[in-house]
Amino acid sequence: MRFDLYGRQPTAGWGRVGGLVPPVLKRMRLAPTERAWDFTSIALSIVAADEAVPRGNSPDGWTREIDLTVAVAAPGFWDSQKDDLRRALEFLTGDIWSLTFVAGGHAPAPARGTRPRSEDVICLLSGGMDSLVGAIDAVADGHRPLLVSQKAKGDSADQLAFAKMISPTTLHLQLSHHARPPGPSERSQRARSIVFLGFGVLAASCLEATRNGSTVDLLVPENGFISQNVPLTPLRTGSLSTRTTHPFYFREMQKVLDAAGLRTRITNPYEFKTKGEMLAECLDQALLDQLAWNSTSCGRYSRTGFQHCGRCVPCQVRRGAVMAWGKPDTTTKGYKYGPLGQRDRRHTQFDDVRSVAMAIDAVARNGMEAWIGGTMNREMLGDTAPYREVVERGIGELAALHRREGVT
Repeated sequence: MRFDLYGRQPTAGWGRVGGLVPPVLKRMRLAPTERAWDFTSIALSIVAADEAVPRGNSPDGWTREIDLTVAVAAPGFWDSQKDDLRRALEFLTGDIWSLTFVAGGHAPAPARGTRPRSEDVICLLSGGMDSLVGAIDAVADGHRPLLVSQKAKGDSADQLAFAKMISPTTLHLQLSHHARPPGPSERSQRARSIVFLGFGVLAASCLEATRNGSTVDLLVPENGFISQNVPLTPLRTGSLSTRTTHPFYFREMQKVLDAAGLRTRITNPYEFKTKGEMLAECLDQALLDQLAWNSTSCGRYSRTGFQHCGRCVPCQVRRGAVMAWGKPDTTTKGYKYGPLGQRDRRHTQFDDVRSVAMAIDAVARNGMEAWIGGTMNREMLGDTAPYREVVERGIGELAALHRREGVT
């Protein structure tokens, strides 16, 4: 299966990915380094493969064997990094990856008059509540962030509005991987977070600071409860347990960035904070209260007519966090399935609501250690205590939500 990397014109039988990236950078007069383009080419290729290879054909209905060949400018160097990349990918997607790098990749030609940017930090801005807090806090801390967004249907306009309100004098870069497989699309998309890192690295390589030899932070704001994403029940693994911002994944990817000399430090400032704590401790409460209700948390947002469903795990985490914040929840359009305690298949008996209730009950009956089990270990995380504590507080926010809603 072939993909045209950065191609914009369709070729019969081929897929396309990344075709919209070079024109945006050219229009903004940004000139990423060759090594940054290589990393982004790899990230885009991984996302393309993730979307193109169906899980249903695998023996267990989930685990795929993906043999990926990517054209890059420096195949010898990237070949030396394939073990670290493979280890990160296998943790991220639950698949078995084989990576091969060949010559032929190139950095798209920059526009005339490009110049390094003066921003001092890169901050991902997804349109979600956590990234909103992260961007607000970055500015309140005195930083000049270059805000980077992966465009998503239903979120793009909010991303633009947030950036304008939070940091109107700095650059906001909106990009899209625009992966178009030659056949049906595999919708699980477990590899998508690597392209967020790719776009962040592209932006970081355009900063004056990195060009002068300094290392800049790539802020990936995500609450620690979701980052750990401990399976709520023994059956919620694989397709129901994503690892897009897990500390182990970030550490494996950091090894690759360091080896590549990309001078970008992946940082989650909220690694040990719950979503409720992020909201309550945000450094500009007035601005957060103004913008938070237009942010998106729902895992089924497009499927519910671009309205929060209110019952998926991310929606429940959001609702529990707002309760902990102590503000009235005025989320735009409200929640489609708001009364979680209503005893029917759309509310209390819905899988995500039931799974959260089972996790709350398991913790109450047997304690946190028994519920977490072997999903956290010292080899992967180092000192696991702060991670366990943030997960415990996160479960507490969910338990408070279920008590209020009468979920039993």
